[in-house]
Amino acid sequence: MDANKRLRVGVLFGGRSGEHEVSLASAASVIRALDPEKYEAVQIGISKEGRWLVGTKAHQMLPEVLKSGERVSLPADPTAGALVPIAQEASRASIAVDVVFPVLHGTFGEDGTVQGLLDLAGLPYVGAGVLASAVGMDKDVQKRLFEQAGLPTVPFVAVKRSEWEREREAVQKRIRKRLKFPLFVKPATLGSSVGMSRVKTAAELRPAMDLAAEFGLKIIVERAVTAREIEVSVLGNDDVHASVPGEIVPHREYYDYAAKYLEQGTQLLIPAKLSKQQIAKFQDLAVKAFQCIDGAGLARCDFFFEKRTNKIFVNELNTIPGFTAISMYPKLWEASGLPYTKLIDRLIELAFGLHREKVRTKSSIELPEGAGGALEA
Repeated sequence: MDANKRLRVGVLFGGRSGEHEVSLASAASVIRALDPEKYEAVQIGISKEGRWLVGTKAHQMLPEVLKSGERVSLPADPTAGALVPIAQEASRASIAVDVVFPVLHGTFGEDGTVQGLLDLAGLPYVGAGVLASAVGMDKDVQKRLFEQAGLPTVPFVAVKRSEWEREREAVQKRIRKRLKFPLFVKPATLGSSVGMSRVKTAAELRPAMDLAAEFGLKIIVERAVTAREIEVSVLGNDDVHASVPGEIVPHREYYDYAAKYLEQGTQLLIPAKLSKQQIAKFQDLAVKAFQCIDGAGLARCDFFFEKRTNKIFVNELNTIPGFTAISMYPKLWEASGLPYTKLIDRLIELAFGLHREKVRTKSSIELPEGAGGALEA
């Protein structure tokens, strides 16, 4: 690749998810921070209906891309290497990108589906691959992997939506038998606290389960912990590093969607007030959790630090965390000595590094001359 040529970075945003609007805010921040001397941003939006659109004007606002952008598709064909306009009157044959920066939160973006398409298309991309993305999205599978690896987790029960709708009384009985109130109920495969409820009594359990079931095929019910909420940013492929820990201090009873995105008052304490030993423990657990799910590129590891016992619980990993300039993930790296623009540079470097490893991995067997006939027989 020409060292003097600007890299075309396809910033992928929007999506068919309850976190669509959150994605737009993160993507706009990434686009603003891309060094124009190094990169040319290609705005690639996915509408709530699933249409792929590309911005046709420089500095076009992201909502405008979703309304009036050029419709495109991404062929699952590594020889194409580009987005293809699908309108008959399209004036160009293809839209090339060198690397994709997915800033998609939630279903059909953070869960491995888009990552699989990018792998089929042969394009380098920022962040985790199919496996880690899928596991990072499914908090039930994620927690079971954490348990198997010996990482401390809060007691939980996973319930399929079909099971809940078919056997409501039996499910409630099982939850009450295994867990003590208060509880948290949330979709197992969604983030940003969408569909989440804090349940204090048995009477509140049914409506909370119904709400969570609206947003996912599987529901997670876990014991509520009176705890400090600590977060650590993770960065790397094979050589993984953890940032200084930060703390979320919500102004509400807990850190729900409104506290995150709709209201002011929540505090981000960076760095968190912790001892050196505690900092090292959080960082070690964050790296182990990242490696446990085969993470790559980036993730934010969220913890509960129980106030009464000082026990640390790994809550979850987010493989595409919020990425605005004021989001916890980049702010933690800034506090660790890696500013936002340099963080983006590093993530793009990691994307190319992982892609090189994928490309040099054999996907077919070279048969000796004359061996084909034996296989055909």
